[in-house]
Amino acid sequence: MMNDGQLAPIQQPEERIQQTAYSVLYSISLAHLLNDMLQAIIPAIYPLIKVSFHLDFSQIGLVTLAYQLTASILQPFVGFYTDKHPKPFSLAFGMSISLLGLVSLAYASSFYWILASVSLIGIGSSIFHPDSSRVAYLASGGKRGLAQSIFQLGGNAGSALGPLLAALLVVPFGQRSVMWFGLVALFGIVLLTKIGQWYKTVVLPKVSKTLTENRVGLSRARIIASMAILLILIFSKYFYLAGMTSYYTFYLMDKFGLSVESAQIQLFIFLASIAVGTLAGGPLGDRFGRKYIIWISILGAAPFTLLLPYGNLFWTGVLSVCIGLLISLAFSAIIVYAQELMPGKVGMIAGLFFGFAFGMGGLGSALLGKLADETSINYVFYVCSFLPLLGILTAFLPNLEKE
Repeated sequence: MMNDGQLAPIQQPEERIQQTAYSVLYSISLAHLLNDMLQAIIPAIYPLIKVSFHLDFSQIGLVTLAYQLTASILQPFVGFYTDKHPKPFSLAFGMSISLLGLVSLAYASSFYWILASVSLIGIGSSIFHPDSSRVAYLASGGKRGLAQSIFQLGGNAGSALGPLLAALLVVPFGQRSVMWFGLVALFGIVLLTKIGQWYKTVVLPKVSKTLTENRVGLSRARIIASMAILLILIFSKYFYLAGMTSYYTFYLMDKFGLSVESAQIQLFIFLASIAVGTLAGGPLGDRFGRKYIIWISILGAAPFTLLLPYGNLFWTGVLSVCIGLLISLAFSAIIVYAQELMPGKVGMIAGLFFGFAFGMGGLGSALLGKLADETSINYVFYVCSFLPLLGILTAFLPNLEKE
């Protein structure tokens, strides 16, 4: 906990597992907000760099690809390494790389310079997510679902704030104004250094040994099959969310003739429902069991997604809120379930699932955009409505509470 501005150590490994360090959780959630806010700047400035550097849409796609590859593919490898070789100050180091990427992006004078800059920001994010999730796990005091929900809520808030701040600071004042976000990164480095000081006081080998010994009574094949099911569920969730976040406003404008402003308000309501569901999902998983929350979240959203393409404007709004609340319950529960399925691999699991979720979001947006061009935006929402039915696979997950 914080004492006179410091993140105070907790003395015994057993006590660390039993006590929830809320100050650490709130701090790492704030750091997640800052990290994801910096990430969200990249797509927000696409219109600016497209005009300034005379880029076509294929080149914009390459910018997205460069960022997504470094921000998603590296994460499980970073987590795997830091599980075996803990680095208390890797979080501050990752934010420092993001700061370097921001400065580089502000002064980029060519397309390839932009690619290198966004790749640096992606590398910083890859270093951040696995270890920050581990910090949330260690600070949870056993309330692992709650800890992941608090942590994830920060990321959701940052993703929402990034485009807003970019619209206020970068678009009106030009590329150089990206430097203002360097101040955000500097604050993040200071905050993460303090978290690193707390992290360093945790006797990591003892904690890792305690967690590793608490293995579930499942065969290796059953664990691998369960991990595959969880990744399929992540695919269904984030592919559907990619369609909603990228194309919901176009859907409302096309089907109901809404203005851009009115459609954006509807999107904001949907995103707000996701934030509420994200915060609720972890504690509900702690209370009722993570498998049941995963089931309710993914499969439970299916009736609402199937009805959405047929609703009028009022019921579309109501259904979208129900979908947002339900489908967002699962992520924290899935992360913690996977970490309990494979004890001792907290960072690798976090990196795998955060990276896969991010990758599926980017891939989904691209493929659904192509489908919309070939067919219609209404057809995209019809196709996506079936994705939550994959939640039926949750039935094949073992009940870890019983194990």
